[in-house]
Amino acid sequence: MAAKKLSENGVDDFLILEGSDRIGGRMHKREFGGKTVEIGANWIEGVGGLHLNPLLELAHESGLRTFFFDYSNISSNYFDSNGKAIPLSEVLDITKKQEASNKFSTNLVATIRANNEEDVSVLEAHRIFGYVPETPLEMAVDYVDFDMEMAEPPRVTSLKSVTPLPTNSYYGASSRFVADERGYEQLVHGLGGKFLKSVDGRLTDGRLILRKVVREIHYRDDCVHVFVEDGTSYSAEYVILSISLGVLQSKLIRFKPELPRWKILSMFKFDMAIYMKIFLKFPHIFWPSGPGTEVFSYASERRGYYNCWEHLEKQYPGSNILFVTVTDDEARRIERQSDNVTKDEAMDVLRKIFGPEIPDALDILVPRWGMDRLQRGSYSNWPIGVTDDDFNKLKAPVGRIYFTGEYTSLHYNGYVHGAYFAGKEMASLRFCYCMSLWCAVDSDPVDLHVVLFSTSLLLKCTIHICRTDQ
Repeated sequence: MAAKKLSENGVDDFLILEGSDRIGGRMHKREFGGKTVEIGANWIEGVGGLHLNPLLELAHESGLRTFFFDYSNISSNYFDSNGKAIPLSEVLDITKKQEASNKFSTNLVATIRANNEEDVSVLEAHRIFGYVPETPLEMAVDYVDFDMEMAEPPRVTSLKSVTPLPTNSYYGASSRFVADERGYEQLVHGLGGKFLKSVDGRLTDGRLILRKVVREIHYRDDCVHVFVEDGTSYSAEYVILSISLGVLQSKLIRFKPELPRWKILSMFKFDMAIYMKIFLKFPHIFWPSGPGTEVFSYASERRGYYNCWEHLEKQYPGSNILFVTVTDDEARRIERQSDNVTKDEAMDVLRKIFGPEIPDALDILVPRWGMDRLQRGSYSNWPIGVTDDDFNKLKAPVGRIYFTGEYTSLHYNGYVHGAYFAGKEMASLRFCYCMSLWCAVDSDPVDLHVVLFSTSLLLKCTIHICRTDQ
């Protein structure tokens, strides 16, 4: 999207260096069980509201197969740690408490913002309300409601950053599940085809170069030098760096000179979460199918332990595929064990629910985004204690190096449309960089001058110094 925006503004002397052998990043399809599954981004989040999500528009343009995934009946499909079905009345009782606590949290955020008070975590808001999920069922309901979206638990997540969730508020609370043999990444190919040369839908433009893992970036006042793992190097006037936050934190790329301390501190204040979908292929269906059965939940005594299960019978009839989502510490634990151990753990849960006679899984697919050196996680999360000033520093350019990606989207970090807007914004040739007077007082004057100088020189922006009461 950044390159497309540059092209629209008459800038075509650029190169796109891609570390892997494909484009799409964490939008990545895999063939499994004779079908195409998404091991990364899977949903177009933010559908059904007053505004049209641009990703949904792109999906319509490309004819991408998307489905409404029905989570409304999950309350009828909870099972306790022994695999026994939990009565709907018990689940609804917990769900009502959860909804009441969420409503309280929304009101609390409004008060915090109005009074300029200190942020709290989502869990702290639950505590203030008087409801803290503790039982296996309460934790399971809370996990489906929160962790399945943020990929991290309420205890570490900033209340102000997720309440109310901007994506849901602006674009709608529904989503579309992508199930297409071309993959979710088809949207990236579609964007590329609008400004890059292609043949029969295949991008052939020489400005897109694959298998170029950048390892060093040297930057000066007048240019930037990029050094690639294969020994090649490139020089440019400016660089837009779109690596993930996890890769930025991993120091796969060395900077010379080192990035300033204010930049490094801001980088490590944010989290790179892991959202893992484990796919299992079976010889036949042994789970309920049809309307109202797409999702079921296992209420383990361990939070997030093989909690949320989904089948693909609507998207791929006869595929006999289940997938279970794990996040955070459970995902990190599973990444470091063998697939056979993971399969045994998953089968133990399924046999508790559906009985010991169910067939063993024929195959298993376990993505490992946290261990992928070119990604180092699934998407970013905004933890408690991170301020807007921290975000501005995370996003700010350093010399002639600019940073973009979903983690630089203020309202939509963690989402594909966040990456879409971030690329578009960073490549725009005109910005309005608005700073309050307190920045000049509270920030290091040298750092501030660097940001202002770089922004005004490179992006030709208009700088407004505003009064704090404005």
